[in-house]
Amino acid sequence: MEPEKFQLVFKRLEAEVRKVIVGHDDVIRQVLIAFFAGGHVLLEGVPGLGKTLLVKSLSHVLGVSFKRIQFTPDLMPSDIVGTEVLTEASGRREFQFKKGPIFAHVVLADEINRATPKTQSAVLEAMEEKQVTVFGESHALASPFIVLATQNPIELEGTYPLPEAQLDRFFFKLMVAPPSPVELREILKRTTGAETGDAGKVLPDDGGKLIGQMQQLLRQVLIAPPIEDYVVRIVYATQPNLMNGNGATSPVKQYLRFGSSPRGAQAVILGAKGNALADGRIHVSYEDVAKVIYPALRHRIILNFQAEAENVSTDEIVAEVVKQVPRA
Repeated sequence: MEPEKFQLVFKRLEAEVRKVIVGHDDVIRQVLIAFFAGGHVLLEGVPGLGKTLLVKSLSHVLGVSFKRIQFTPDLMPSDIVGTEVLTEASGRREFQFKKGPIFAHVVLADEINRATPKTQSAVLEAMEEKQVTVFGESHALASPFIVLATQNPIELEGTYPLPEAQLDRFFFKLMVAPPSPVELREILKRTTGAETGDAGKVLPDDGGKLIGQMQQLLRQVLIAPPIEDYVVRIVYATQPNLMNGNGATSPVKQYLRFGSSPRGAQAVILGAKGNALADGRIHVSYEDVAKVIYPALRHRIILNFQAEAENVSTDEIVAEVVKQVPRA
């Protein structure tokens, strides 16, 4: 596949989703980048901002299957991955595997932090290994496969915070902000009038081959050694307990318990490659890195009690790290 074709398809996907979603242009682009990079996305925002509609629109324009899972405290792992059911055929009884909603190309895990840790852990294998195991037998998931999870930052009662191991498996964590007055007027125009916009399919129903080619092309984008070294130094600078005491900034040592894992560096580089391709380039720039550094790292650095007491956010820590780590 040529980079020009990737950019053309990517731009058409963005345009179609924007027919339904008002604003959130950065969120739309970063979700698409994560999809073609083979990663999963955690969306955080208050209710009513269009997170579910965004995911449904994405699956529609991509021409892939979509399933929604509403996470609740009584949700069981078998409700997600499926279970063995006893069936009778030709006078014989046998167990047959009945697939759960996780067997789709795009899976919306709505309010994922409302389920118990046992149920949350059922999603871990699916996200990392692209398979699920039921009664000792492994079942491969669809390809491509992406989990788009939502969580609400204000409804704390009855929630179970996602463990660090599960957060680390999300490629990006995106913050969905409330609309501006101009955007709100456009939302009202589209949703309360006689005509409503609909997104059209960009890829055909059998577009899996094209998606695979786009995912493969993304990984072939070039990144210069100085830029790669810059990403390494940023991730290294988030570690609060460095052996030699160099690299970690003062706020990192003061407010963090743990720094980013290697998955953070992987997400930054792959995300930057996706952003470069979306702009029609086959090489990564420092600006590409800057556009994905926050969604790639904000959920991978763990604050300590002092940071929570002083209301320090992970974005502020990432900003301080970026400020103090030179590009060259």
